[in-house]
Amino acid sequence: MSEISTTLVLLRGRLEDENLTCIVQKDSRILTSKLRGIRPLLDWIEQGEDLHGACAADRIVGKAAAMLYVFMGVKGVFAEVLSESGLAVLRKYGIYAEYATLTPKIINREGTGLCPMEQTILTIDEPSAAYTALAKKAAELKKA
Repeated sequence: MSEISTTLVLLRGRLEDENLTCIVQKDSRILTSKLRGIRPLLDWIEQGEDLHGACAADRIVGKAAAMLYVFMGVKGVFAEVLSESGLAVLRKYGIYAEYATLTPKIINREGTGLCPMEQTILTIDEPSAAYTALAKKAAELKKA
């Protein structure tokens, strides 16, 4: 088992045991969150966290979260639910990925259509542009 895979097994265990939405580990530093959606990732980016080379375990990873993980420079991601477009992004950028469930797309919380964050970056294929668009959309949704 690779070092990345071993780390992901440990992070996955904590994700479940501590009822987290997201956990990231870089060396001995561990960040955890119970916030929903991509909010933890946006917060850590805004706080200037250096997560280059980190591993992450997350409840749901679609294209939006995958783009943020690329932007952050992580090397491995475990997702309980991973979208096909999220997997494609992780593979394109050479990020090791494991998942429990692969799904065609990430739907919104009401179950009525595509997740608004996924919709926001549907046509964006560059991680820094995706971050800018997602941060803007998150700020709009926070005000609404």
